[in-house]
Amino acid sequence: MPQSATYLATFTRGVTVHTGRRIVHLYAGLVLYGASDGLLVGAGLGLDPWDVFHQGISDHSGLSIGMVSIVVGAAVLLLWWPLRQRPGLGTVSNVFIVGLAMDGTLRLLPEVHALGVRIPLLVAAIVLNGVATGLYITARFGPGPRDGLMTGLHRRTGRSIRLVRTGIELTVLAVGFLLGGSVGVGTVLYAVAIGPLAQYFLRFFEIPQPIAPPEPEPVTRPEPERSPAVAAGGDRPVAGAAADPAILP
Repeated sequence: MPQSATYLATFTRGVTVHTGRRIVHLYAGLVLYGASDGLLVGAGLGLDPWDVFHQGISDHSGLSIGMVSIVVGAAVLLLWWPLRQRPGLGTVSNVFIVGLAMDGTLRLLPEVHALGVRIPLLVAAIVLNGVATGLYITARFGPGPRDGLMTGLHRRTGRSIRLVRTGIELTVLAVGFLLGGSVGVGTVLYAVAIGPLAQYFLRFFEIPQPIAPPEPEPVTRPEPERSPAVAAGGDRPVAGAAADPAILP
């Protein structure tokens, strides 16, 4: 096989492995994110802002909190259209998988009442949420619908991402609280810890980009040695020079 074909095959395998790792990161991250949200609900010590909102709607609608998360995610995704945001595979997957994983976790999780169990459950949920965030963001298949709303408003308004995010989360937190969503020490702990945790796990789960191998240098063949007659006469031998040495120039 020529060297160029070998290099191309090596690079193609590297791209395939890279894409496979990204897909694993995406779906593992989304499932773990939903599971961590379910653990937060099970701990009963306060939720993150969006889940306070989801829980408040769930209490009044009769829908499960995971189903409310799916409906809200789809509604937020519709807001991308006027903001000219483009969803990716991760965006659409986020809408469905997080809510389903949350409901599945709550079905499997027994009800806990002892504070000695609820506090470790809360801490585990927040750490797991950081792990999940690192996984699905490093997959680079597009932001979740809520993060896309934040970045879209940032571009349209010119406000800082920090200000836009704070405004959105305070709004959904206040509405969720008024609807009866759970706000407590878990809400505060989540707000303080999730930033550093996500930053750490983003570095931990980073997937290096495949690097195209350099093209092999062309092989140079040594020129054949020339006979004295050829060298003296240029590219062509002098007629008769080798046959009759008496002939003079």
